[in-house]
Amino acid sequence: MAESVRLRDPEPGDLGWIVQRHGALYAAEYGWNADFEGMVARIVADFAEDHDPYLERAWIAELGGRPIGSVMCVREDVAAGTARLRLLLVDPEGRGRGIGARLVGAAVDFARSVGYRELVLSTTDVPADARGLYRRAGFTLIAERPHRSFGVSLTGQDWRLPLQENRPR
Repeated sequence: MAESVRLRDPEPGDLGWIVQRHGALYAAEYGWNADFEGMVARIVADFAEDHDPYLERAWIAELGGRPIGSVMCVREDVAAGTARLRLLLVDPEGRGRGIGARLVGAAVDFARSVGYRELVLSTTDVPADARGLYRRAGFTLIAERPHRSFGVSLTGQDWRLPLQENRPR
């Protein structure tokens, strides 16, 4: 029988896992340098130190008692009703099981449930599977720009998903 995947809140050690897995996987799969891991560490540290549990949340996908994926939904501009999807990751051994779609769906459902008007995200043209997930979830690509980051030439992308007209409470 196949093991089931569960989505849960981060537990002690999980935020460090998010940083480590992003750094290791993006270096191995895309050749990105430690600058990327440093950026992920700053995002995670900001969340750990100052997140509003009513308007922000992180999820860990767990398989066989081990973290296998992650995503965050954080406030971008509360006055404008905008949240940001951050740090979507599915470890290679968990890919092809619908985990990425479940993580994105959890973030979208949460953002909608607390009244955000839109959900935005920034990525690059490199992780093709993730971009497919964003499209299927209803996000629209709104801007692209070439840049050099993390030791490589990339095309940055901004995506947007309208949620509702209400603003966060």
